[in-house]
Amino acid sequence: MRFFKGLIRKVKANMFLSLGVSTLAFASAMLGLWTPDLGRAELEKKYATPNTHFADIGGYRVHFHDSGPKDAPILLMLHGFGSSLQTWDAWTESLNKQYRVVRLDLPGFGLTGPSPMNTYADSDDVKLVTNFLNQLQIHEFTLIGHSMGGKIAWNVAASHPLLVKRLILLAPDGYSNPEDMGVKPYALPSFFHLMKYCLPKFVVKKSLEPAFFDANALTDDLTVRYHDFLRAPGVRGAIIERANQTVNTDPVERLKKITAPTLLLWGASDQMIPSDNALRYERALVNSTTVILPKQGHLLQEERPQEGLLKVLEFLNTAH
Repeated sequence: MRFFKGLIRKVKANMFLSLGVSTLAFASAMLGLWTPDLGRAELEKKYATPNTHFADIGGYRVHFHDSGPKDAPILLMLHGFGSSLQTWDAWTESLNKQYRVVRLDLPGFGLTGPSPMNTYADSDDVKLVTNFLNQLQIHEFTLIGHSMGGKIAWNVAASHPLLVKRLILLAPDGYSNPEDMGVKPYALPSFFHLMKYCLPKFVVKKSLEPAFFDANALTDDLTVRYHDFLRAPGVRGAIIERANQTVNTDPVERLKKITAPTLLLWGASDQMIPSDNALRYERALVNSTTVILPKQGHLLQEERPQEGLLKVLEFLNTAH
């Protein structure tokens, strides 16, 4: 953030701001910070696995992984803001021994990329997930969502309560303080629009560090992966569009429609969505259990993944 502010001051000082985006891109290039999108083919090749698939759904080319026994109970996993389906890698390695694990890149992220309609409302996300499930002929499943993906997950569970048998929410977004109703929770300062043209890896690393209790858990491999997918074609522009379109609304009536047993899983040291938010969900949900993990941050499925996974497996084995 300090870098971006400094760059803007330099641009203003030289009276280049009036020349618009092209001048900012040029200035970034001169500083060696010009960061173009990576090629789709390059990314698809780098991150391909035997479980990689694509599905054409309503104008999207949805990127997803489908692993584990095809006749096993199904887990559908939704990642958070700025992330991708790879956030679930560590959990999937264990879960797909006894479950069919399906995870996708949500609209605007990863290799799914931007919405063809340029729309990112809650209803659009629910529609995309529902159409995806219909195409894969999935009619009964456990739904797991983290952060923004948690908000999408509970909206799906509220819209289709008969389909979602169990719900697991990791630090879910979507239930703000009363004074923040009507606020844009992902709103970005205007200078962040520069990230479409310059996004050095060190900026990504500094942005991710607060999501961990122990910043040392943010390895170079993790940083490279996040950096790569933020440079997927159109993703940075889509992030800005989603940030501009997302507005906090009162979730209570929707949450009350959820009938699935629900696990609320939080890191005690979450700086992004504090763990005391769990109390709000508890009051609204019909059947919920809360687990707070000590010395864990926002990305608990990546920082020390086995701790959260143990709680998830306990819940899957006992929830009815």
